[in-house]
Amino acid sequence: MYNLYSKIKQNPAYYRQLHGRHALITQVNCLYQTRYDNFWSHNNYMLYIIEGHRVWHTAQGSFELDKGSCVFVRKGACVVEHFADTTFCVLVFFLPDEFICEVLQSKSTPLYKSGEKYDPLMPVDANGAVQAFFQSMLSHFDNVREPDPSLLELKFRELILTIADNPANKALNAYFGSLLQEPQAVSLQRIMEDNFCFNLGLDEFARLCARSLSAFKRDFQRAFQTTPGKWLMEKRLEHALHLLSHFDKTVSEAAFDSGFENLSHFSRSFRSRFGYSPMAVKQQVPA
Repeated sequence: MYNLYSKIKQNPAYYRQLHGRHALITQVNCLYQTRYDNFWSHNNYMLYIIEGHRVWHTAQGSFELDKGSCVFVRKGACVVEHFADTTFCVLVFFLPDEFICEVLQSKSTPLYKSGEKYDPLMPVDANGAVQAFFQSMLSHFDNVREPDPSLLELKFRELILTIADNPANKALNAYFGSLLQEPQAVSLQRIMEDNFCFNLGLDEFARLCARSLSAFKRDFQRAFQTTPGKWLMEKRLEHALHLLSHFDKTVSEAAFDSGFENLSHFSRSFRSRFGYSPMAVKQQVPA
C-alpha cells in the first residue's frame, strides 16, 4: 500500500503538478491494467472526474464515481477498483488539514460542527463556481509555463471558501467545522477506527495523525489504554471473524480485508486469539 500524495509529488515528470504554498493539484490521465489499487494519503484530497468510472472501497462502504463527480476524500486509506481497458481522467487536489483550517479561520461566518460521523468520501456541490475553478486548472495544465504559486494559492483559497459558503455542502462543512474545533484525541480515535482494517504500519498511522511516532504512541496509550500494536491486532482479528461469520468471504479475502498481507501469520494469530482456525468458522457458517 503506497502513499498517493508522495507518489505523485515525487514523480513530476509523470504527474503534471501545480503547487501553491501548501496545496497541490495534479491531473491523472491513464489506462489501468490492474483491477485494484491500494493506497493511502496523509492529506485530504478532492477529486473531479473528467472521464471514466471508478469505485472507492473504504472501511465504511463503497462509493461509485462517474464523469462529473466531485468529492472530498478524507485522509486515510482505500482500495480503488478499476475496470479493464477504460481510460480514467481526474483532477486530484490535495488539501492538508492545516491549510483548510488556515483558510477557514479567515471566514467571517463561522462553521459549526454537527454530528460525530463523517463518511470517508463526501460529495461537493459542483456549482458554477466549482466547475469554473476546475476548468481554469485544466487550462493551466495545457500551458508550458506554470502559474505563479501566489496566484495558485489565491485560487486554492477561493475554492475552499466557495465550498464552505455553500449550504448544499452540509456534510462537508460539518467536517470542516470539526477540523477547527475537534480535540486532537478525538481526531486520533477517528483516524484509527476508520483505517485499522488497512495494512498500514505504525509510522504511517503516526503520519496520518500528524504526530511523530513517539508522540503517536504516547497519545494512543492515553486514548485507548493499550499499545497501538495490540489494539490493531485485536481490531483486525475481530473484523476478520465478523467477515467470516456474516459474509461470504474466503479466508484469504477476510485476511486481506482486515489488514493482513501474510495468510500464515493471519491464521496463526486467529487461532491464538480465538482457539480455532479461520477455516473452522467458514465450515460452521450455513451455506
